[in-house]
Amino acid sequence: MRIPTARAEAEIEVKKSRFISIAIPARTLEEVKEAVALVRSEHPDATHVVHAAVVGKAGTIYSSSDDKEPKNTAGRPALEVVKGSGITDIAVCIVRYFGGTLLGTGGLVKAYGDSAKEVLRIVPTEELVDKTRFRMLLPYNAYTQIKRLISASEAVIDSEKFDTMIGIEGTVPSAKLGTLKAGTDDIGQGRILFEELST
Repeated sequence: MRIPTARAEAEIEVKKSRFISIAIPARTLEEVKEAVALVRSEHPDATHVVHAAVVGKAGTIYSSSDDKEPKNTAGRPALEVVKGSGITDIAVCIVRYFGGTLLGTGGLVKAYGDSAKEVLRIVPTEELVDKTRFRMLLPYNAYTQIKRLISASEAVIDSEKFDTMIGIEGTVPSAKLGTLKAGTDDIGQGRILFEELST
């Protein structure tokens, strides 16, 4: 499975109706709801704001809505496209500005499906890797070595605090957690406090 790393936007026009598809990273159904609310606030004059979302590590939690389009002509076809993409933790919102010509049910299904495909083609993604959050407290003289170790462990630093000791928080691929911990013990010789944080 892959996950989106940033927001992406695409647009198609079908018989003068504009379909703007917006892909937003969303890890929970609550975040999907927030994404839909955000898009609605950005497009207050839109005729419809349809959404399709897939969340969860296995990509098995779904959400979709036709937003007053005829039943199963909007959210469902968009959701099928998202499910087939191999991307999870994503909300795809499709904003429609009606162009005056009715598309019929087949036309709507195609337009919403194509719109979802268009944005999924360009959304930046990365491999879904199980990650563990960590925190460490270290003396200044260990900082350079620890920074090298963090980089070698493919960990990412989220924050650093410089006080009497240096506090570092970040995330590391779970498969590399043991390497990071062992390296920290080796460098610190008992002077570095290392702890895993629950996500």
